Amino acid sequence: MVYVALLRGINVGGKNKVDMKQLKTVFEEAGMESVRTYINSGNVIFSSTTRARARLASLLEKAIARRFGFKVDVLVRDLKSMRSVVKAIPRRWTNDQTMKCDVMFLWDDEARPSVMKKLRFKPEIEDVRYESGALIWRVDRENVTRSGMMKLVGTPLYKRMTIRNCNTTRKLLELMET
Repeated sequence: MVYVALLRGINVGGKNKVDMKQLKTVFEEAGMESVRTYINSGNVIFSSTTRARARLASLLEKAIARRFGFKVDVLVRDLKSMRSVVKAIPRRWTNDQTMKCDVMFLWDDEARPSVMKKLRFKPEIEDVRYESGALIWRVDRENVTRSGMMKLVGTPLYKRMTIRNCNTTRKLLELMET
């Protein structure tokens, strides 16, 4: 089965530095196959016969901690859930100079539609949708600083997600499908 591992909080602001070539080796040594990394923010596409995502995440977290000497939270998504998320992103939504669009992948304990009740967003300037264990957020760049979603940083919910922009999310699905 094809998966993507989304590592939280690596190579951000000079902290938790992880070399992608070394990360690929860690995955291979942990028994993953067809391992590929994408950009420097902790995205790893791989295959495994193991079907339990939580088991895979735990195995990978332990292997990463052994190699790099610090804990990294790993979220594992399968091809079906990634397809659902990407399908839910309107085609016109992008991450560019005029628009910001992020996908906030949630850990299982937060991955349910009721998570929307925890958000304080402003529907007049931003859109937020829930799909397959993820929040999809879009705001015009000129309104980013006014966004209610920016208040998520530092909250308990924020610590239970890992964020990729919509362009990266679409590319990860493309890589998973090839």
